[in-house]
Amino acid sequence: MPAGEYNDLMSTPQRILVTGSAGRIGRAAVAELTARGHKVVGLDIHPTPGLPPDRSRVASLTGPGVLEAAAAGVSAIIHLAATPDDAQYPRGAAPDDGDNFLTDLVPNNIIGPYQIMETARRLRIPRVVLASTGQVIDGHLKDQNVPVTPDTPPRPRYLYACTKVFLEALGQVYAKEHGIEVLAVRLGWCPRAGQEDEFRRTEIGPDVYLSPGDAGRFFAATVEVPKLPPFAVVYATSRHVRTRQYDLTSSRELLGWEPREQWPEGSGW
Repeated sequence: MPAGEYNDLMSTPQRILVTGSAGRIGRAAVAELTARGHKVVGLDIHPTPGLPPDRSRVASLTGPGVLEAAAAGVSAIIHLAATPDDAQYPRGAAPDDGDNFLTDLVPNNIIGPYQIMETARRLRIPRVVLASTGQVIDGHLKDQNVPVTPDTPPRPRYLYACTKVFLEALGQVYAKEHGIEVLAVRLGWCPRAGQEDEFRRTEIGPDVYLSPGDAGRFFAATVEVPKLPPFAVVYATSRHVRTRQYDLTSSRELLGWEPREQWPEGSGW
């Protein structure tokens, strides 16, 4: 992109809606956007640190009228809100064989994104950034068909990943039919509190790690870049330690973004 065009956009504050704004990645995105002078509206079931009460909306995505009120006047939506994983994987033996598909994944990860895209369509919001996951191509990682590229077909890990396959397809449909710029981001692993032991047990963790700092800079780039394709899939991770798992070429070419950190930088551990 022309440097002057990028700098002009950098100097123009925008109003941005971030859903899931009180989560680990959400807080990082809010902090970076705010530091760059953007006016951020947060929407989460918990108050968003760093935002004044009038711009920290505490509500569920699926509440009546919630999204329309929060999204009024925004130039982009960064959609991070979701049930973050399967209740069980792998599924246990009966009677300990339940899942959270109908109770949590469908309302939050299927209906929620639909309402996001419908809100963008009705309010004519020109850009939506959808948080997907590397779990949608988990089968390729396990077979070491790496680095995985954006055009690699999905091989989802389990039910949570299936909802993210839907999310990506939904974004593609709304981009094609309604002229919204949609970026689907297959995120690396930014460990939440309580995931420390799980992360340390995995071999792949350090290579798919996404630091909060890199995440914040990534999402700032998604709203500051002047133009995006109608629809694109990109990856976001920090620098790999041993083996490159995700191809970050499109993230660099479309957004001008490069990760700066490497596990365990920025983890706070």
